[in-house]
Amino acid sequence: MSPELISILVLVVVFVIATTRSVNMGALAFAAAFGVGTLVAGLDADGIFAGFPGDLFVVLVGVTYLFAIARANGTTDWLVHAAVRLVRGRVALIPWVMFALTGALTAIGAVSPAAVAIVAPIALSFATRYAISPLLMGTMVVHGAQAGGFSPISIYGSIVNGIVEREGLPGSEVTLFLASLIANLVIASVLFVLFGGRKLWARGSVTPDDDGAAGKGSEPTGAGADAGTGTGTGTGTGAGGTSTGAGGTAPTAVAVRPDQDTDGTGAGLRLTPARVATLAALVALVVAVLGFDLDAGLTAVSLAVVLSTAWPDDSRRAVGEIAWSTVLLICGVLTYVGVLEEMGTITWAGEGVGGIGVPLLAAVLLCYIGAIVSAFASSVGIMGALIPLAVPFLAQGEIGAVGMVAALAVSATVVDVSPFSTNGALVLAAAQEADRERFFRQLMVYGGIVVAVVPALAWLVLVVPGFG
Repeated sequence: MSPELISILVLVVVFVIATTRSVNMGALAFAAAFGVGTLVAGLDADGIFAGFPGDLFVVLVGVTYLFAIARANGTTDWLVHAAVRLVRGRVALIPWVMFALTGALTAIGAVSPAAVAIVAPIALSFATRYAISPLLMGTMVVHGAQAGGFSPISIYGSIVNGIVEREGLPGSEVTLFLASLIANLVIASVLFVLFGGRKLWARGSVTPDDDGAAGKGSEPTGAGADAGTGTGTGTGTGAGGTSTGAGGTAPTAVAVRPDQDTDGTGAGLRLTPARVATLAALVALVVAVLGFDLDAGLTAVSLAVVLSTAWPDDSRRAVGEIAWSTVLLICGVLTYVGVLEEMGTITWAGEGVGGIGVPLLAAVLLCYIGAIVSAFASSVGIMGALIPLAVPFLAQGEIGAVGMVAALAVSATVVDVSPFSTNGALVLAAAQEADRERFFRQLMVYGGIVVAVVPALAWLVLVVPGFG
């Protein structure tokens, strides 16, 4: 048995044990990286740790730390109230606002994980308060980021178009952008319908002072009572409690906390010095990341430290609320993927597919490899590896290069909803602690469905007709 095949089988075993024994998959993946790296690949400790995602570790810790402070001092509650006022109380519009916001950020040049890191904590806070399915809100944020991710001036778009030009392939910047935009917009529309969007419309408008679906001190009834439930298999979160079971229960409203002082008129939370400073820190994070290309994780940690020093009482619980279990999960899995890359498993699989004599079959298999690997690793990195592998059969003229590149781009990025990808991990980390284990399972199932379905559809729509 080849070393590459052994490494793939070990990864399957890690998934099975984590699923059946409820062991943290990240811890299992670290052990697998040590075993496979040492015994099969002949790597030393430095070679194994070369795959450790240090930048993602800092991003996860820094962003969750900063937003834990924002939750503790009531800043996220103030932002939620402001968002409700912005859409005139139409809660159903908020998922689309988040979709459009992340899409706009990536379209003008933000790296996709940076846009998600900025928007996801606010979006998930809103979902908690107004009993919106976390799965709906989180996936809308990620798909929004990918919808704008291939504009001609975006990071992803510039990289892929540069690879196409370097390989001497015909390209179309507009086709690439529209393919990703339309694909993610269609998926978001389907998600909105399936995971509670119709019930959100039926709920009507709320006032910014409403805590949860029904306001203070009452149980929600009617259409709003069911709005916390996404589907028969996934449930939403109420403002003060978590719905459980296959069908879910009505979310429970909560009273305003003593530290969430109102202005006395019922118009919403008033700004305190700590909240003003936190809002300024969030703006500074956006400006630093988008305007000056600073690292999102290091910037977030620095801002969180400043806030903690100024208001230690508000920030005392924040370190404990960092998503440590998620950090272990993601860093462990990506370290193992790094071992796979180091020992050549991914290149081995890609070259095997590229050698198939049937171009259309090779094209769909490359789309699936891009989707599967990208669910655990860098989307742009895998495209950079797969596009050159597609050159030999693209040169035969039986498959259009424009359509093939667009299909690879869609397949490799739409799967970023996976909890093992950077964007999925950021969304998972932004969820409330009580919801996180169930939310992880929902993201994993949804990510698996996307991996299974979208590459085939992208191939059918973009490759089979022979575009380009």
